[in-house]
Amino acid sequence: MCGFTGFLSSSTQLSRSDIQAIAQNMSDALIHRGPDAGDIWQDPDVICALGHRRLSIIDLSAEGAQPMESASGRYMIAFNGEIYNFPELRSLLESKGHTFRGHSDTEIMLAAIEEWGLNQAIQKFNGMFAFALWDRKERVMHFARDRFGKKPLYIGWAGNTLVFGSELKALCAHPEFKRALNPDAAALYMRYSCMPAPHSIYQNTWSLRPGHRMTIPLEMLSPGEDLSGKMECYYNLLETLEDASLRVQPRSDNEVVAEFENILSTCVKDRMMSDVPLGAFLSGGIDSSLIVAMMQKQSSRPVKTYTIGFEEAGFNEAAYAKDVAAHLGTEHRELYLTARDALDIISSLPTMFDEPFADISAIPTALVCKFARQDVTVALSGDGGDEMMGGYNRHVQAPRIWNKIQHIPAPLRKALASGISSVPTETWNKIIPKLPQPGTRLHKIADFMNLKSQSEVYQRLIETWQYEDDIVPGAKKLPIPLCEARNQNLDLGFAESMMYWDTLSYLPDDILAKVDRASMAVSLEARAPLLDRRIYEYAWQLPLEMKIRNGKGKWLLRKVLGTYVPENLFERPKQGFTMPVGQWLRGPLKEWGEDLLDAQKLEEDGLLGTVSIRKAWNDHQAGRGNNTEKLWTALMFQAWKRQWIG
Repeated sequence: MCGFTGFLSSSTQLSRSDIQAIAQNMSDALIHRGPDAGDIWQDPDVICALGHRRLSIIDLSAEGAQPMESASGRYMIAFNGEIYNFPELRSLLESKGHTFRGHSDTEIMLAAIEEWGLNQAIQKFNGMFAFALWDRKERVMHFARDRFGKKPLYIGWAGNTLVFGSELKALCAHPEFKRALNPDAAALYMRYSCMPAPHSIYQNTWSLRPGHRMTIPLEMLSPGEDLSGKMECYYNLLETLEDASLRVQPRSDNEVVAEFENILSTCVKDRMMSDVPLGAFLSGGIDSSLIVAMMQKQSSRPVKTYTIGFEEAGFNEAAYAKDVAAHLGTEHRELYLTARDALDIISSLPTMFDEPFADISAIPTALVCKFARQDVTVALSGDGGDEMMGGYNRHVQAPRIWNKIQHIPAPLRKALASGISSVPTETWNKIIPKLPQPGTRLHKIADFMNLKSQSEVYQRLIETWQYEDDIVPGAKKLPIPLCEARNQNLDLGFAESMMYWDTLSYLPDDILAKVDRASMAVSLEARAPLLDRRIYEYAWQLPLEMKIRNGKGKWLLRKVLGTYVPENLFERPKQGFTMPVGQWLRGPLKEWGEDLLDAQKLEEDGLLGTVSIRKAWNDHQAGRGNNTEKLWTALMFQAWKRQWIG
């Protein structure tokens, strides 16, 4: 696991020492991703530099160092990630006459590319990866990113130079890179609370989409060109889903449970391969508990597991994790943190994420990564279970509500929506005190009543600010994969459509970005067994009832976990991994928030809609509704802007 960066230019103005210095500065910006070693490589004939920072996981020797040259000398690669099936690929390549000097997956990747070509080789790679591959013979730069977007890759322009890297801070280290904010991208961020690929917050800079590659010949460099049009898909989630659904066969519950357990066991085993200490995050929820259970089954000694806890009521799952760990016999460590511990990390988030990022669970994620890194260099997580197996509340509740709404005549639906919305959320909370946040739920249902399609409902569920809020006045809507026509009207049920949409956008742009930045900020590699192509392709061979049954998601995961852990240790309402930020904004974070969202400063910036933001802030402070998500999105934008733009 590492970080890489570099640049390519058709200019002849830079000296060898200048190239070295620039590449070194860009690489040094990523030292947190690879503190163990680093190196710079330059092409002797053209301005092409690759920089790499290494976090040694497999093959700790110098034979695994990067940038790495292929056996023929044709290719140079800088690679971030892990190829879990590299032992099988190595055996296959050895049967074809290849020999290897070390034991790294990077060397296997290069040999595979030389043997089969990039297009075929990349289809054979099973893992998480992003890489830059320089073809010295053809003078062409290739980029690629893994199927689900576990590893990041940014590509953009610094003047006349093509720049790239694992994080934007590497691009920012190039002397010609302009930190010019893209207002249209800012509006996109404010809507989704994260930055959907292929866009980035900066102008002339893009995030390579998951499952895509890009090829840029040196002779065809066109500074300022929109690079999103050069992204080529090599793994289409929708086509893969459709192909898998054609292989659906009648199977009993027991057959499916046994098949899935076998596949997941293999995926877990693959991710336990490491030459450094390894552990797992354990929240006590279904996904992480299942991963830990399978790790412990395959381990000859107790697996190291990590949990953080908080004293605030409703925000602590540490007790559940402790019970699961005790039952499985792991070497469990838990750390109870104060609100002050969580508050202290907020100031580091803009530096950690490079772009504005407003998922509140980034706070506990960063804290648990920091805690685990005290002992281990690799940690397995349960990410991907919700998207693959219908684990979010929306997968269960939205179809149920939508189906009921459809039977109400349109005029009556409109009148009901108006009536519900006219009553403030806090009033509804007082009228129906026994339900959690009834006002918020009722207002959401009222919102549904005015929508016309399932895709509109989904968009409303995941968006924070709406474009109609005029939150970034004058901004244009940028195209994103989620809104492409081919991804709208799917030949799927509502719940399965949402699971596909989640995998397409929410998973890579939010969940995986969060885990990558939080873990790599402390030089920790996070691996997700449930995000294996074999799991994805198997899950879509199953009918919906194998995922959602009796009003509960993740039926299959529950059944498999139940063979390892008693149900009473994990059967409870989904809680999530969040923090009481709404309370803090009225307390210890109020002064900080007021400074960032000061009306005069917002007006002077001239970017965000002052009226909308100040109303949300004042209503929240007065207890007129819970605007935590909207405010956190605005606050993280302002904090990022102050850090990176000034």
